Amino acid sequence: MENRNFQMDTQWNIIHYPEKPTGFGILIIGDERHFVDESKCFWTQNEGKLAIIDELKDAGYTIFSSNLYGRNWGSDKAVELAQRLYQHVIRSEILNNKIHILAEGMGALVAVRLMEKMKGCIRSVILLNPILSLKHHLEQEKEHKFFYKKLMRELTAAHNTEQTWIEGAINSMEEFVNMESGCPVKIIHVLAGGKSYNQSKLYQQIIKSPEINPTFILPEKKPQLGKIFIKFLNSHETEL
Repeated sequence: MENRNFQMDTQWNIIHYPEKPTGFGILIIGDERHFVDESKCFWTQNEGKLAIIDELKDAGYTIFSSNLYGRNWGSDKAVELAQRLYQHVIRSEILNNKIHILAEGMGALVAVRLMEKMKGCIRSVILLNPILSLKHHLEQEKEHKFFYKKLMRELTAAHNTEQTWIEGAINSMEEFVNMESGCPVKIIHVLAGGKSYNQSKLYQQIIKSPEINPTFILPEKKPQLGKIFIKFLNSHETEL
């Protein structure tokens, strides 16, 4: 069996099985385009992402992911479902109970909250082109009225509340993102376009931990991502 799709709280989830499992699991939390349905997911439909899935499976990783209510923007219910998915997978599969997390874009908002809530259950975290702060992301999008309005609609839907409340809550957020949970974190940013360069400057402003030094790679190096991921993951598997 290559993969198994199942539902939890109306949301589809998927587990990808390696041929020769090592007993280590990876939770993938996707970006804005991410989806999981009854037969497939974004990471198997996208050629570049599928190559990474295949490399991770070849390295023996059991990979699992959820639709997480689509564009959840780090909502409480998305974080709760991710925790429930972890519990389900640990109970149903033969896996070490300390998992890796691989989060992309918007998915980093859920990942950072899981680092706090699941201390002792996370082995390491890789953040790919992460959105770490809703506050700074919203400030960036204010320059583009169309995208700002679209983002606001998504935020009010994800958090099931009014726009004025969302804006107030985001304005009162801290400037910094605390990632000092004792869990090893690697940030990888693929430089593509002006927005990426702006985002790279933001990391320096908002990451509290001096131990986290983002890695920047050029778009032509994207095929090497799988190997970069595996090297980092392996380095945090000596202690069971």
